Amino acid sequence: MIDPFTLRRFLFTLLFLGICAVIIFTRMLPLHSGAASFPPPDLILCFAFAWTVRRPDYVPVLLVAAVLVVADMLSLAPPGLAPFLTIIGLEQLRSRQALLTKQPFVVEWGTVAVIFTAMILLERVILGVFFVPQTSFGLSVLSLVMTVVFYPIAVGVSILGFRIEKVKPGDYDQEARTI
Repeated sequence: MIDPFTLRRFLFTLLFLGICAVIIFTRMLPLHSGAASFPPPDLILCFAFAWTVRRPDYVPVLLVAAVLVVADMLSLAPPGLAPFLTIIGLEQLRSRQALLTKQPFVVEWGTVAVIFTAMILLERVILGVFFVPQTSFGLSVLSLVMTVVFYPIAVGVSILGFRIEKVKPGDYDQEARTI
């Protein structure tokens, strides 16, 4: 018989994979009308960061990296750079997870926005050093703004839709007893 805590963690990991599959599928759909529009937010990052702050055990870092490598391959982006920067960003959040649980949401949102900004700037610098063609700086900033704006929506969906709350001291013990 499987431990209920392990089963719950496994099911939420599968749910995260399902969310990422839907996001990647919708990115591949030909929905563009040809006119220039706002760049879409990176919802995979939004959900990965939101879940890492709340329940880091539900989102293994290597799983997020694997999903982003697949997304890079399907979107013909430079493979490996986004997963590398995301791993660094997620690990920064994991190291601050205990502090962020005690802080209000605005502090969490600001921390995530700073990490997103650092990731975008570092990506642009690395691509520039290797002379890889990239989008204009304005589009990158607009994509960053869209991702930061959609982060609270991803948090709201995670909390209200999937009931992923922040871990508090003793939650693991209580969850193991009630399941």
